[in-house]
Amino acid sequence: MVLPDHVHAVWKLPDNDFNYSLRWHQIKSNFTKSLIEEGVKIAKDQRGEYPLWQCRFWEHRIRDESDLQAHIDYIHFNPVKHGYVPSPKEWPYSSFHRYVQNGVLQENWGYDGVQGAFGG
Repeated sequence: MVLPDHVHAVWKLPDNDFNYSLRWHQIKSNFTKSLIEEGVKIAKDQRGEYPLWQCRFWEHRIRDESDLQAHIDYIHFNPVKHGYVPSPKEWPYSSFHRYVQNGVLQENWGYDGVQGAFGG
């Protein structure tokens, strides 16, 4: 999920690989390079770096299927929670559309009960 001011992701790292920092660094670096190659103007800061990303991140180890589903639901509903769109289906930068296409979710998901759960 890509939002204007933050990103959400659910990953499954390889066994015995806990290097979240390296993974985020690679994602941020590749994403920034892609934007620049597309002609997006991003000013460098005093250190010569692109200040597109915040330095910190929050990781959470998924406990079980229920926890995984709760996090995926939260991510899909996040653009609504932040007021960018009235429904998840209207946010183009989300795995929500793949879930609908694969029959996991219905296009009108998020209208019944979910809104209150995530502050929308």
